[in-house]
Amino acid sequence: MFDYKKAFSRNIGWVTEAEQETLRTRRVAIAGAGGVGGIHLLTLARLGVENFNISDFDDFEVHNFNRQSGAFMSTLGRQKVDVMEEMAKDINPEANIKSFPEGIFAHNVDEFLEGVDLYVDALDFFALEARKTVFQKCYEKQIPVITAAPLGMGCALLCFMPGQMTYEQYFKFAGKSEHDQLIQFLIGLSPAMLQRQYLVDDSRVNFKEKRGPSTPMAVSLCAGIAETYALKILLNRGEILAAPHGLHFDAYRNKLVKTWRPFGNSGLIPRIMFHIAKRVVDA
Repeated sequence: MFDYKKAFSRNIGWVTEAEQETLRTRRVAIAGAGGVGGIHLLTLARLGVENFNISDFDDFEVHNFNRQSGAFMSTLGRQKVDVMEEMAKDINPEANIKSFPEGIFAHNVDEFLEGVDLYVDALDFFALEARKTVFQKCYEKQIPVITAAPLGMGCALLCFMPGQMTYEQYFKFAGKSEHDQLIQFLIGLSPAMLQRQYLVDDSRVNFKEKRGPSTPMAVSLCAGIAETYALKILLNRGEILAAPHGLHFDAYRNKLVKTWRPFGNSGLIPRIMFHIAKRVVDA
């Protein structure tokens, strides 16, 4: 039989019993239930977080198998939020999970973020409009945001905290085409570009077709780093590196870089990176 205290007793020591009870009461929203989104949900569930709002409009397909926690032969064609809700409740049957199977839009973003203590971003890289909608609403509602990007065989982390630099102030999307906004998003997520040196087949990155390669290792690293930050934010302890600061760890390169973009993507180095990335992407 399930017993919350027994199920998560091995967390105690790194968190106190009182902190574990605090985690139990917190509500986390996760937009995206595929690669990073699925493993964010399961990791937070194993941490003892019990309340979630999750969203994804997609179904599991064969090409998800290399990285997505809910992708199995038995789940092909099933809606991602349904599968991930079942998996989370298989860890904690007392979990309270509210699903948004249509995705997140302006008309339902307020409901998606209702009562939320933290938003963990797991939207597809190319989902610019949905991401802007959620990030802006989080800013208005003073909800902390974590985004962890799986890049190559590493993770780039950004955290947007209430009262500090905003998503738009950092990425500087205004006045740019969708294509150029995607490049802005890439260079903002990955100021260190640690992954670029070992991309062995450039043809697998195609912004026009909105596709790119991925690895399961990067997804797992994202969960470890993002959920550590989630713990710090939900328990209000530990240093938070918030934008314009970030972290990029690449296991393949044996490197950890603390990034800093005081002017966001409007600084000189980001502008140079933009033109270099644009030539590569458009080649």
